[in-house]
Amino acid sequence: MKRRDFLKTSAALGVAALTFDQLSAAIQTKELMVEAVPDMVAVMGGEPAALLQRALKEMGGIGKYVKKGQSVVIKPNIGWDKRPDFAANTNPELVGELVKQCMSAGAKKVTVFDHTCDNWQKCYTNSGIKEAVEAAGGVIVPANDASYYKPVTLPQAMQLKKTTIHQALLEADVWFNVPVLKNHGGAKMSIAMKNYMGIVDDRGFFHSNDLQQCIADVCTWNKKPALNIIDAYRCMRKNGPQGRSVSDTSVLKTIIVSPNIVAADTAAIGLFNQVEKMDIVEVGHIANGEKLKLGTQKIDKLNVKRIKI
Repeated sequence: MKRRDFLKTSAALGVAALTFDQLSAAIQTKELMVEAVPDMVAVMGGEPAALLQRALKEMGGIGKYVKKGQSVVIKPNIGWDKRPDFAANTNPELVGELVKQCMSAGAKKVTVFDHTCDNWQKCYTNSGIKEAVEAAGGVIVPANDASYYKPVTLPQAMQLKKTTIHQALLEADVWFNVPVLKNHGGAKMSIAMKNYMGIVDDRGFFHSNDLQQCIADVCTWNKKPALNIIDAYRCMRKNGPQGRSVSDTSVLKTIIVSPNIVAADTAAIGLFNQVEKMDIVEVGHIANGEKLKLGTQKIDKLNVKRIKI
């Protein structure tokens, strides 16, 4: 590179205050370091699409996670036949924007599914997610039939040693875990780790064999999500997982993004505690996940970037 072009590039990188000799010396001694991608990003104060756009930018851009020609799966929470304002499901605008981002990165196909609790057609439609996904160029597929699932083993698990996982996820090159932040009667909280229960067929075993341990166990599956993207635009603070009315929700206008699932859920509970008390000790699957080396609750030891827009 010519000196003139090198200096132009340096200016674009915000280091133009250094002379050419100083810059060269800094590079040689590794004193000048490019800012590392954070371990976690929390963005607040905007609408769902804008929150996601900023979070992905801070995490290195969608191209860091999705390559041209790849098959992508997005797994939101679509478990309930509820309108978006109930916060029982992931925000449809957020899901639609993630589909757009993946398509813009050159994804061959973006598939969205959830093993719903209510009628799957009604859940997909009334959540607003079906319309948002299809408008963005994605495909939404059923998940409420055993024929869609294939067996896997979980050798690291303590209780749930095997299960069946949706074939779309098994075949995907990359996937994103996109839960909504909400209270849950059984698991206490439903966030990123709990969202894994929507990728399996038989959930009866979870409820009869230590729910908190089984949630952690299923997260040991070796195909980890590229990112856990926690929708806290509107959270359900009580009467989860369905909610009784819109008054059960609080608008937080926040998104938390991290590849570290334990840290992401830990941070989300910290946010949740701003509107409703929840002792993280009660959410046993998080500590269980840390014991299984799925991540850390010590978010103060991580590189966390907090942004207000």
